[in-house]
Amino acid sequence: MAKTNYSFEKRQKELAKKKKKEEKRLKKAAAVTEESSGDQSPLAEDKDTSTDDSGA
Repeated sequence: MAKTNYSFEKRQKELAKKKKKEEKRLKKAAAVTEESSGDQSPLAEDKDTSTDDSGA
């Protein structure tokens, strides 16, 4: 009977964990980017409005 190759199984588990962690990191980064771009627009509008008020 063949011996089980535990080091191969361990390596596969580690690769799966690493891949999952990377996907999670990318997902979080995309969410932060989306959120920050949404936050930027209202701030820009506020600045434009304040500029218009000071000019009038």
